[in-house]
Amino acid sequence: MTVIWHMTMSLDGFIGDRDDGVDWMFLGDGALSGLGAEVVAGCGAFLCGGRLVEVMSENRPYGGKWTGPILIYTHKDPASNPVPEFTYVSGDIGDLIADGVKAAGDKDLVVTGGAAPRLALEAGLVDEIALHISPVLLGEGTRFYDSPGVSPTRLKVLTSEGLSFRFAVVR
Repeated sequence: MTVIWHMTMSLDGFIGDRDDGVDWMFLGDGALSGLGAEVVAGCGAFLCGGRLVEVMSENRPYGGKWTGPILIYTHKDPASNPVPEFTYVSGDIGDLIADGVKAAGDKDLVVTGGAAPRLALEAGLVDEIALHISPVLLGEGTRFYDSPGVSPTRLKVLTSEGLSFRFAVVR
């Protein structure tokens, strides 16, 4: 079981445009790369931040090619549950990752978005990063990783395929 931060970013390092939009991620033919298919096949549970709820309610993870437990990290009252099939969670990132690992069973926990994977990485809870780079320049928006003042995180390239990369987090 592995905790994988899986993300698509623009060539200039953004995961959301200036309006937090991610439509630019869906401009291709919808086909998964080999790495994307590998992550989807190994995914047992999915943890993302609350900003992705609107996008996720219209586009299930991986374009509907995956189904399973979806945990939404939020600072709002988890009992509010605006999308009933999602489980809303809040609290310590270590506890949330433990809950996600339990939900994933013997498969991987995939984390995505901005805050949830960043907090998990900084807590030493992310094992790998699977990153796809979209050939688009957004100019501004939400950065893939923005954490001033933290020590650099060393990564080791495990695989690369075109604009898709899989890294191990070096501890």
